[in-house]
Amino acid sequence: MSNLNKLDFVALEVSGRNYLKWSQDVKLHLTTNKMRSTINADNIAPEDMKARVMIFIRKHMEEALKVEYLAEEDPRSLWVALEERFNHQRTIYLPEARHDWQNIRFQDFKTVNEYNSEICRIRSLIKFCGEELTEDDLLEKTFSTFPPSCMVLQQQYRERNFARFSELVTVLLLAEKNNDLLLRNDQARPTGTRAVPLPEANAIAHRARRNRGRGKGRRPERLRHGRRNRPRNAPYDCDHQGNRPMGRGGRGQGPRGGNRNA
Repeated sequence: MSNLNKLDFVALEVSGRNYLKWSQDVKLHLTTNKMRSTINADNIAPEDMKARVMIFIRKHMEEALKVEYLAEEDPRSLWVALEERFNHQRTIYLPEARHDWQNIRFQDFKTVNEYNSEICRIRSLIKFCGEELTEDDLLEKTFSTFPPSCMVLQQQYRERNFARFSELVTVLLLAEKNNDLLLRNDQARPTGTRAVPLPEANAIAHRARRNRGRGKGRRPERLRHGRRNRPRNAPYDCDHQGNRPMGRGGRGQGPRGGNRNA
């Protein structure tokens, strides 16, 4: 399995567990390369083509199987030998597929995609085992397994007379998406509450710049109020009469710097 990255698909296991998928991959590859005739009953292909097909098939087999079928040199003989050994799995898978089909219910799945994926898998497996599920079978299985709370909705879907199962799945997916959007809207704002419009971004930025401009470079409260009653040419530290405050020695100065007590 170290060469798995170089293979076109997964190699055939010794247990044959993946034989059904492996045989389909081999047939598709040979058909694409116009070499499918080498494994048919009327094997009349050229010898060089047979050799290329043998190399391709053996490349996609595990080492133990290569040793077991080492004597086989013709692709048709090798193909028949592998089919006789592993093709009984069709009869093994059929009872399991029937059991899954009998017990699948639409109400057991959380999403429509999960249900659709599982029912398509069962349908494909049953078809591979030789039986067929019709479109009516798929539609009736879905309608009959709706949740009891959706009984009215189930009747409405029946009255639409879908011809294909894929049409019903499309409608169910659309309804599921709409319900999801309604739940999201309800969770974002509970019923009965009114939305408050938010201010525009430009208005918020404008108010922020205006408030910053008001506070920048403002003088202390004491100096701003004292300035209104002072003389025009008086220093900022004078009172409303133009006198400087008393110093440590109890002396003050007049409006022009003179000593008040002189």
